[in-house]
Amino acid sequence: MSVRLTYFGFHAVFLLPALAVLAVGLSHSRRRLDATHWVGTALITVVALLYTTPWDNHLISRGVWGYGDGVVALRVWLVPVEELLFMLLQPLVVALWLYALALAVRSASVTTRDRLLGVAAGALVGAVGLVLYVFGGQTYYLGAILTWAAPVLALQWGFGWPYLWAVRRTFAFGVAVPTVYFCLADRVALQFGIWHISADHTTGIALFGLPIEEATFFFVTNLFVVQGLLLFHWVVERWR
Repeated sequence: MSVRLTYFGFHAVFLLPALAVLAVGLSHSRRRLDATHWVGTALITVVALLYTTPWDNHLISRGVWGYGDGVVALRVWLVPVEELLFMLLQPLVVALWLYALALAVRSASVTTRDRLLGVAAGALVGAVGLVLYVFGGQTYYLGAILTWAAPVLALQWGFGWPYLWAVRRTFAFGVAVPTVYFCLADRVALQFGIWHISADHTTGIALFGLPIEEATFFFVTNLFVVQGLLLFHWVVERWR
């Protein structure tokens, strides 16, 4: 007998246990979360939801991805409520993982030249994405990801990429581990038919069976969260 996994079931298997493990681990560690941690997490989560929902809806309307029969409970516009929940839970998982690491704030100076360089790097990502997006076809989804990601990357890198470099070890572990975890979870979701990706809008390049576009999506979204939280704590410490 085949097992039917719904979108809510996906959360129960991958998101909620991850949150529970991280929460218990933090509660038994010497690291204590204060108001700064929770405010930063709340801000990042709300921004993620507001910024991702219209883009998500657009790609669903273009048929870039869809969902299996009977796996979603309700939709808001074209987006399943489970996907909106995912947009809230993913930043929380990433935030708790980051807080489980040694989140030591360091000093770093950012010059005008640094800011321009960071914005230029983000703009370059956007330029590449725009070309892929406009020409469409099998590069459409990848181009959409890079174009959508570029403004956030330009803002974050322009604001403080030298600080992110100063805390690069925490930064790297903070991004890499959740990215691998969510990519594995995504691979399972595709296998169970919770959602499916259009071959007409993807390059066909895969990493261990996962479309490169999906891996890119989780990489950049985790990048948003980790960079945003690191920069937020840096700014708060500077104010103090």
